[in-house]
Amino acid sequence: MNPSAASTIALATALRDHFTSVVLPMWRGPGFNTALKLPYEAVSAGNDHQPMPAERYRAMACARQLFVFSQAGDAAHAQVLFDSLMHTFQDTRHGGWFYSVDAQGAPLDTTKDLYTQAFVVFACAEFGRRSGNRDALETVHRTSALIQSNFAAEGDLFNAALTADFASVTGTPIQNPLMHLTEAWLAARELTRDNAFDAALRHLAGAIARHFVHEPTGCVAELPIGAADNRLEPGHQFEWFWLVKQAGGLFEGSGLAEALPRAFAFAQQNGVDEATGGVCASLDEAGGIKDATQRIWAQTEYLRALASHDDPAVRAALPRQITLFQQRFLRPQGWFECKTVAGDVARADMPSTTPYHLATAYDALPA
Repeated sequence: MNPSAASTIALATALRDHFTSVVLPMWRGPGFNTALKLPYEAVSAGNDHQPMPAERYRAMACARQLFVFSQAGDAAHAQVLFDSLMHTFQDTRHGGWFYSVDAQGAPLDTTKDLYTQAFVVFACAEFGRRSGNRDALETVHRTSALIQSNFAAEGDLFNAALTADFASVTGTPIQNPLMHLTEAWLAARELTRDNAFDAALRHLAGAIARHFVHEPTGCVAELPIGAADNRLEPGHQFEWFWLVKQAGGLFEGSGLAEALPRAFAFAQQNGVDEATGGVCASLDEAGGIKDATQRIWAQTEYLRALASHDDPAVRAALPRQITLFQQRFLRPQGWFECKTVAGDVARADMPSTTPYHLATAYDALPA
């Protein structure tokens, strides 16, 4: 093993150790509401990790934590989260999953949004794969079928949001839910080996390429191409780069697989601060910085994309980037959610949704 590979493994091991010893206990303990059996939305940055005042609990946050504890091998806590997802957020009348419940656990926002349904599929696929739970497998198939029948839009796309009864569209197709649907169906495909997911993924990849790929840069835009005030998020380019890698040859010829190497290069050149390694929130279509905020999830996606890149010269940047990430975004008691370009903390609390980003990134790093 060459020295740089050994140093990368050592650096990645330190990240995983921090996750196991600091992050997971935070969400098993003070970050978990034992009465409702749900993760709080966020905990404070203090050493005691006190939960922030609870106004709501989101199905997506519960699903992300279900993924995290399933992947971590904590079968007992994963089972509790799965049961809570099923009992608290499922709409037994209309089907699908509520967006949120209130502080007492009663339905709050009953919107049916694609982002939430996708995360239910993704988390249940991971839980089912790790546990063999048949209800999780059934949920993957049932929710995927519901997405295809209720959320379908023109051009092989899917709407972002519908009313509780699925009667009216309240959000037309946008990039982020479609990306997480891609992620979910890739996980479902791995779990089930069902060819139906291959076909669905190919159609979706082609639709993304036709409607969202910004041809000059190869980037996947946040809104359909031609929409006013569109933006390109470097973190999402890195995330898409990883997903296309995971798909193997499935997306070849879709236009999406062909675009993402260019998107990676554009995002790296224009969206990453050379001195600090910080990834900015968004760029305009010419590569100018639109939102300079550095969110931790975008940093983790950059690590994951670097680790999966085919070019050894690109991968060579990984040890330095891990070090910069660790110094800038991790701390002994947890992490910094958002920072400014200058390195000031822009958000002090720690959301329950972030461990999913840490877990997926760390899993992709060399071991």
